[in-house]
Amino acid sequence: MKNFTCIFLFVVSAGTVFSQSTNDFSKYYDKYGVKGSFLLYDLNKNVYIYYDSARCNTQFIPASTFKIFNSLVSLETGAVADEDEVIKWDGIKKNIKEWNRDHNMRSAIKYSVVWFYQELARRVGGEQMQHYLDAVGYGNKDASGGIDRFWLDGGLRISQFEQVEFLKKLYNSSLPFSERSMNIVKDIMLNEDTLGYKLRAKTGGANIDKTVIGWWVGWVESATGGDSNIYFFATNIEGEDITAEFLAARKEITKKILKELSILP
Repeated sequence: MKNFTCIFLFVVSAGTVFSQSTNDFSKYYDKYGVKGSFLLYDLNKNVYIYYDSARCNTQFIPASTFKIFNSLVSLETGAVADEDEVIKWDGIKKNIKEWNRDHNMRSAIKYSVVWFYQELARRVGGEQMQHYLDAVGYGNKDASGGIDRFWLDGGLRISQFEQVEFLKKLYNSSLPFSERSMNIVKDIMLNEDTLGYKLRAKTGGANIDKTVIGWWVGWVESATGGDSNIYFFATNIEGEDITAEFLAARKEITKKILKELSILP
């Protein structure tokens, strides 16, 4: 069954408007042979645009999108001094070339280095990690499955709506972390910096119960035409195998939609 675009308009608490998308985004998912959903929040208009609202409300394992949260907690608790502190590679070869070296937080989030963030989580510890999961209200707040595994193949789950709400609070510096911690994380999330926009985001991918899930979440700071605005997004895709094409689809689908919505040039 193909995904669909919801075609109704309704208002929820705090005056936020959930608006239908007039675009049919199924062509982008079909091109890569995946199913999925897309969510966008327009800050200036206080409007959500979504593709398959039911799926946008479904919780999935966050996988490496959790590195955003993990970075905040690690900085806040002193598990890592700053984005430049280096953690030594243990010499155990991984299947991703960029992981087989020393890293700091800036490079580790860029290359999504799992072992680095597992070490940070162990340094934070279960008690402090659970405290911040509860304080933030991150997804289902379930840290079962091990302190260095719970976001990879353990109990933690989060929906696209919850991802975007978390990102909105990070952008507005309204999370229960210091301004310093939040500013560092926003800085290391920068993917693209052009004359017309800045894009801050994080990918994620996991294979849970033979279902492959892919994420790309973040926001675009747009200054096109002199009009500044912030667009928060969360893309989730589902496939049968983690291939190069599947991993590329997370960003490609998102960028095609953002271009169709005239958010990216």
